[in-house]
Amino acid sequence: MTKPLEGVKVLDLTRVLAGPFCTMILQDLGAEVLKVEVPGTGDDSRHFGPFKDGRSLYFVSINRGKRSMTLNLKEERGKAVLRKLLAEYDVIIENFRPGVMEKLGLGYETLAEEFPHIIYAASSGYGHSGPYSQRPAYDILAQAGGGLMSVTGWPEGPPTRVGVSIGDITASLFTSIGISSALYQRTRTGRGQKVDVAMLDCQVAILENALARFQVEGRSPEPLGNRHPTISPFQAYRCADEYIVVAIGNDQLWKRFCATIGEDALAEDERFTTNRLRTENLEVLNELLEGIFTGRPADEWLELLEGAGLPCSRINDIENVLQDPQVRARNMVVDVEDARAGVVQIAGNPIKMSALEEETTRPPVPELGEHTDEVLHALGYSDAEIEALREAAVI
Repeated sequence: MTKPLEGVKVLDLTRVLAGPFCTMILQDLGAEVLKVEVPGTGDDSRHFGPFKDGRSLYFVSINRGKRSMTLNLKEERGKAVLRKLLAEYDVIIENFRPGVMEKLGLGYETLAEEFPHIIYAASSGYGHSGPYSQRPAYDILAQAGGGLMSVTGWPEGPPTRVGVSIGDITASLFTSIGISSALYQRTRTGRGQKVDVAMLDCQVAILENALARFQVEGRSPEPLGNRHPTISPFQAYRCADEYIVVAIGNDQLWKRFCATIGEDALAEDERFTTNRLRTENLEVLNELLEGIFTGRPADEWLELLEGAGLPCSRINDIENVLQDPQVRARNMVVDVEDARAGVVQIAGNPIKMSALEEETTRPPVPELGEHTDEVLHALGYSDAEIEALREAAVI
């Protein structure tokens, strides 16, 4: 059975994370992705650690299965090659600072006149409009400017960055949604369009509860550690040996929870009978629960709580995540056979579809410019012409 995006051809001018993570998603769903890189150096992330036998596993994890060609877009002959490719491709995606492609004569308005079918996706820090458009951007700037760092961490502690590059990754996710939507719309209109996604916008889009709380409380929410702002108990608790998470999401679960841990009196305590009261009296409640949980090891509590059907979880470190039976059962750890690093374990595709067959491996990462000659031959360039382009540092 074919994959959902099989037959879709993506021209990937992106580098580092926000763009390549997006095209990785598209590739997993069946798109053919051609990575266009700077001659000599390639994507910056080829040189980011951690390394294994000289290979960046960072680069492998998000660029496996793509093809690579080198192309100097500052050269007119390089732009000519790009235009020949655009005639055959469905999507072009870039994550340069806004205005860079326009200076090269390759902005959306220019390309759309010549290639009305093309879907032009741009992923940037602040978007292609607005007063911040020209500012440089990194993940931590998006987390800071979008409010996420203001609600992350512990009360009275310093602003805290989320432990993964969620600014880049949310932009990747929204860009892939935008591209997929534009592809679908093109089936009805025959025309492509521009997809403009900003990292800052994406951080605002995921603030959910914090936006609502500000409007109700009239003040900006502050960090709360690992607890939920409006549901209690809904956080991590220390057991005799390690922490676990307990998430009691409603009053019925609360009664069952109290019975399960052998504390029926808590269910009848007027301070804790409703979720609102539990949240208002959380400091007192936590003192009681902490004294209870520290009396047994985590494994005993998890067995007891899971047996009663109560929401709870061990807090896995990354080693445990890779070995977790549910993660394994869902094919969320797959292998890449790399020519230098050997077998590398990477995350699988979380999108499970009945028409998308699960695969336990992924194709290898391309060497820099590995497919340049192949691509140019397909465009009609002769060996002599390709060699001339190489000598002129166009490829």
